Amino acid sequence: MQNDFTEGGALGVAGGAAVAEGISRLLAEQPERYEHVFASRDWHDASNDNGGHFAVDDAPDYVTTWPPHCIAGTFGAEYHSALNTDAVDVHVRKGQGRPAYSIFEGTTTDDTTVAHALDALGVTDIDIAGIATDYCVRASGLDALQTGRRVRVLTDLVAGVSADSSAAALVELEASGAQITESSAQPTESREDTE
Repeated sequence: MQNDFTEGGALGVAGGAAVAEGISRLLAEQPERYEHVFASRDWHDASNDNGGHFAVDDAPDYVTTWPPHCIAGTFGAEYHSALNTDAVDVHVRKGQGRPAYSIFEGTTTDDTTVAHALDALGVTDIDIAGIATDYCVRASGLDALQTGRRVRVLTDLVAGVSADSSAAALVELEASGAQITESSAQPTESREDTE
């Protein structure tokens, strides 16, 4: 939920600001719903191509290479203003010199891996919301499933780059074991939120 991934940003997706507002509304209206809230951000280096993630010599292909975005310490890397981070317990930075899509590729502010942080907190159930459905949401969901966690993707609180690839990502996530649902559906057990 960063400025560069919402409307007007370097890689803005349609509906990004609405997703930030929706996540904030959910957390404000149901503060008891989640024991822990994780929020992740790309936090790319300004001085290099971040392991080939940034297109430097050629035009970006928008599949594996991208225009520079979410440079550490810039406005584009900051959380969107519609996302109220008061409920966020754990902030995660990913990228930092290399390509990274999944929150599990990042580290917390105390340099702990996300898997270790989740394990330390006893998190077994995760709700996923954020941007982009077809990249970071997909990768984070698949990695969460790989670590043995139960995953729900909140479809009213995600936005993607492309309608087709976003739909394909949701199909893949569901086939891999994730529950595809909306935020209005109450979890059957306590769940955690990863943005």
